Amino acid sequence: MRALLGVLGVVVVLGIYSSVLRTLVIPRASRSGFTQIVQRLVHRPFQLVADQFGSAETKDRVLAPAAPVAIVVTLMSWLVCFMGGYALLEAAVSGLGPQASLFEAGSSLFTLGFASSNRATLTAIDFCAAATGPVVIGLQIGYLPTLYGAYARRETEVTMLQARAGSPPWGPEILVRYAQVELLDSLTDLFRNWERWAAEVSESHTTYPVLIAFRSPRATRNWLVALLSVMDAAALRLALNPSGPQAEVRMALRAGFVCLRDIADVRGIPYDRDPHPDDPLQLDYAEYLRGVARMADKGYPMERTPEEAWPHFRGWRVNYETLAYRLARDIDAVPAPWSGTRRTTVAISNPVTPVDRRPVG
Repeated sequence: MRALLGVLGVVVVLGIYSSVLRTLVIPRASRSGFTQIVQRLVHRPFQLVADQFGSAETKDRVLAPAAPVAIVVTLMSWLVCFMGGYALLEAAVSGLGPQASLFEAGSSLFTLGFASSNRATLTAIDFCAAATGPVVIGLQIGYLPTLYGAYARRETEVTMLQARAGSPPWGPEILVRYAQVELLDSLTDLFRNWERWAAEVSESHTTYPVLIAFRSPRATRNWLVALLSVMDAAALRLALNPSGPQAEVRMALRAGFVCLRDIADVRGIPYDRDPHPDDPLQLDYAEYLRGVARMADKGYPMERTPEEAWPHFRGWRVNYETLAYRLARDIDAVPAPWSGTRRTTVAISNPVTPVDRRPVG
């Protein structure tokens, strides 16, 4: 019986060490089953409550604490499991009862020192537990600033996009607003910045997947909807204006769908790695025509007709639409045009372009 307790204790301690390393230390996408289970269990009640509301703002308020609470619960769960694992080891080598073993393990793990023993084997385990506590807590202290630093960098570009794409953002609106202020030549700078942004998000959100569920400070902003709007703007630009600069636009598109695929790999979402340009879209042709008509009404110049541009736009969008819609539904992103359905029905309205008031005379 004591041998079985010892084996079980070793499995628990090593398993939790593996979870800590995969979540906090290893600088690559490395899925921890324990962390995923804890975070899903924490997120589920928040999602169940959010699903009862039809207002996007209310849903956002309910879901906003879910990811931070999941982090706190994960950190506490690690310490509790370490205490349980070391208590099993204490019981295995000393024959202490459950309560005494927990006291011994807790005293050492949290370096409180209220319990001690002169037995060599028990003292060795106490030393291991005493080293584990500060190491794990120290890693947690370093983890949170890194996490929120990545979050702040992500949200800076998302916030800047609000003035350029409406709220919530929408691909055609980006091109409309750049056309209204006669800055279409500066679109390459926008796409260049979002290529870098997509690369940073791909790295940070696969290393720390909990960031995927972190919501923006305002209910009408969301990192995924912002990325989708930029990708749609790039696809429209390539489809409607083939003679314009294409390098930065293509690179932003590619970085965007590579980012979505990396995140899908971390979350275990299947997808077609080589879709055919003629594959069907969930965005129907009528919705596409409404977006292009808005652009034409606001003075956006087009070299191709909407009918001529549609096959080119579809050929680009097929690379990212399915994943973007799936992730938007999973994280319950703010509803926006051209972004798919959500878990519950919410009315979607097009962002309104402010009147471009210029001096007269």
